[in-house]
Amino acid sequence: MTIAVFTFSLLGAMALGMPIAFALIVCGVALMSTIDMFDAQIVAQNVINGADSFPLMAIPFFMLAGEVMNKGGLAKRIVNVALVAVGHFRGGLGYVTILASCILASLSGSAAADAAALAALLVPMMVAAGHKKSYAAGLVAAGGIIAPVIPPSIGFVIFGVAAGVSISKLFLAGIVPGLLLGAGLCLTWWWVVRQENLTPPPRASLSEMVNAVVDGFWALMLPVIIIVGLRFGIFTPTEAAVVVAVYSLFVATCIYRELKPSQLYEVFVSSALTTSIVMFLVAAALVSSWLITVSEISAQIVTLLKPFMGNNTLLMLAIMVVVVIVGTALDMTPTILILTPILMPIVKAAGIDPVYFGVLFIINNAIGLITPPVGIVLNVVCGVSRISMEDIIKGVWPFLIAQLIVLFAMVLFPGLVTIPAKWFAG
Repeated sequence: MTIAVFTFSLLGAMALGMPIAFALIVCGVALMSTIDMFDAQIVAQNVINGADSFPLMAIPFFMLAGEVMNKGGLAKRIVNVALVAVGHFRGGLGYVTILASCILASLSGSAAADAAALAALLVPMMVAAGHKKSYAAGLVAAGGIIAPVIPPSIGFVIFGVAAGVSISKLFLAGIVPGLLLGAGLCLTWWWVVRQENLTPPPRASLSEMVNAVVDGFWALMLPVIIIVGLRFGIFTPTEAAVVVAVYSLFVATCIYRELKPSQLYEVFVSSALTTSIVMFLVAAALVSSWLITVSEISAQIVTLLKPFMGNNTLLMLAIMVVVVIVGTALDMTPTILILTPILMPIVKAAGIDPVYFGVLFIINNAIGLITPPVGIVLNVVCGVSRISMEDIIKGVWPFLIAQLIVLFAMVLFPGLVTIPAKWFAG
C-alpha cells in the first residue's frame, strides 16, 4: 500500500506539472497521511534539516567554479591543450572533445556547464572540418556526462550526503571509471570516423605544444591540486570546493585576466540561482526520504528483490536497469534523492560495497542526462549548437550505447572500480 501511495503521489504531482521539489514534499505528506501521522511541523523541520548539512556547502562553490572556468578562459585553454596533443589524428577533433571533457570534468563537476562550454567551442570546429553535426553534438553531449564521475563531482556530494557514504572515497573511486567512460567514447568515435573520408589536420609543432601547455598550466594544475589534496587528507571535499572556487577566481581575474570585475556580479548571481534550485531539491527530498524510512518502504522493496539477493551481480544488474529506466524521465539530482534512501538498505543487506554502488549509481544517473526525452545535457547542447533534438538523438546513440556497455562491464567486473579505488585511498 505505502509503495503504491509513494509512486502514484510522486508521479501524479509531476504529471500535473508541479516542480519536482514540491512533488517530493507532496509525496511525503501523502505518506504521512497514509500512516496517520501527519504533522506540518515535521514537514518543515525535515526541509530545514535537509539543507542544514556541511558537506552540501561544496555545491555552491563547485557551481561558482564552473561559471568562472567557462567565462574566465580556463575551459578555452584546456581545449587548446587537447587540440595540440591529439588534434592531428584522424578524427582528431573528436579525440580533442573527449580529452577536454575528461580534463574539464576534473575542474567543475557539472555536466551541463562542461557540455555548454565544449559545444560552443568545438561543434563549429568539427562541422567545419567535415564531421556530421549530429555526431559532433552527440559526442560533446556524451563527453559532458563524464563530469559527474571524475572528481570533483556534485553528484557524489549529493549521494554521499543522502546515503551517509564518505564523499572523499567516492571522489577517489570515480577517477578510473570516468577515464574508462572516456576510453569507451574514443573507441566509438574511431568506429564512427572510419565512415568519413576526411584528411586529418597537420601535427602541431613542438613550439605550439609547449606554448599551449605553458598557457594552460594554471588551469591544468587544478585537478592535480584536488587529487593530491584529497589523497593525502590535506582538505575535505567541502574544503576542496572552496579551494577550486578561490583558485579559479584568482587564475581567471589575476593571471588570465579574462574575467573582469564588472562580470563578477553576473557570475555570482548565475551560480547562486543554480545552487538554490539544487539545494531546495535536496531539502525537499529529506521529507520523502524520512517518510520512506518510517513507512518501511525499503524493507518492502527488499522483500520484492529477495530472488536476486543471493547473487550480487544479478541484483546490481536489476538495480541498474531500473535506474536507466527512471533516468529517461527524471533529472540526475531528483533521481539520486528519490532512489538513494530506497536502494541503500537493499545494497547494505546484500553486502555490496556502498562506495562501489555509489560510483555505478552516479554513472547510471549521468547517462540519464543524455537519454531522451528529458536529457538535460541533450537540451543544453541543442540550444548551444542550434541543432534539432531529433538530429542530436541520432548522433548520440552510438556513444550512449558505448557508455552503457562500460557501465555493465563494471557490474560484471567490480574490480574495475574497487581495485583502483583502494589504491587511490591508500
